[in-house]
Amino acid sequence: MLKSLSYVYRHRRERKGDMRRLWICRINAAARLEGLSYSHFMNGLRRSRVEVNRKMLAEMAVRDPVAFSRLVAVAKGET
Repeated sequence: MLKSLSYVYRHRRERKGDMRRLWICRINAAARLEGLSYSHFMNGLRRSRVEVNRKMLAEMAVRDPVAFSRLVAVAKGET
C-alpha cells in the first residue's frame, strides 16, 4: 500500500513532463511543415511578444492549422 502511494505521487509528477514533451513534439511537427524548427518558432514568437503557452500551441497545431500558420507567419516576421 505504501509503495503504491509513492508510485502514484511520482507518476503524477512524471505525467507533467510527459505532456510537455508531447506538446513540444506536436508543435515541432507543425512548425516544420511551415518551414521552421521548434526553436526558431518559439524564439520568433518570443521576439514578437506573443504569449501563448505550449499546451494551447499544440492544440492549435492539431485542431486549427490555419491559425497556427498565422502564428508561424508572425514568428517569421512576415506580418
